[in-house]
Amino acid sequence: MDYFSGHISTLIEQLSSLPGIGPKTAQRLAFHIISQPEERVKRLAESITSARANVRYCRECCTLTDADLCPVCSNPKRDKTTIMVVETPRDLAAYEKTGKYRGVYHVLHGAISPMLGIGPDDIKLKELMKRLAGGDVTEVIIATNSSLEGETTAMYISKLIKPTGIRVTRIASGVPVGGDLENIDEVTLLRALEGRTQL
Repeated sequence: MDYFSGHISTLIEQLSSLPGIGPKTAQRLAFHIISQPEERVKRLAESITSARANVRYCRECCTLTDADLCPVCSNPKRDKTTIMVVETPRDLAAYEKTGKYRGVYHVLHGAISPMLGIGPDDIKLKELMKRLAGGDVTEVIIATNSSLEGETTAMYISKLIKPTGIRVTRIASGVPVGGDLENIDEVTLLRALEGRTQL
């Protein structure tokens, strides 16, 4: 039984199709949108359609941008000899928030996952190898997730790049800050032990 009119139900249905938005959150968002002034709702709708129409891949790193080059790639102060390979634009944003990394990025838009039918040709690996052929890059930092797919992707990239002579490194993984050792799995503890540093 429908509790709401067709337009409200359609809005709730569309909002609940977004990742991480369940039916209750979708309903809350729908009622919030409907209660807003018409001008604000128009701006929201226009920003969604405008982003969809104008956002594309950066020519260099494949992150999402509305220009030919993203702000990182177009920044002359960035170290173009170091490329950090990440799975998603969200991962890039996470590293940028630290304010400490001065190199550039390459966004794969996924990870190799044979179980899901995602192979090397389904992510932005060809674009990465094309960038490396330029000869300016001295280090590639692989910053894929510590999942099975992320590890598989890291190993694959490492095997592709090593013959070129470019240094390939992997981000450290281990015990999170504030984590209790008793609650951490064995693989993470082993990684932390193997990646230990001198104090």
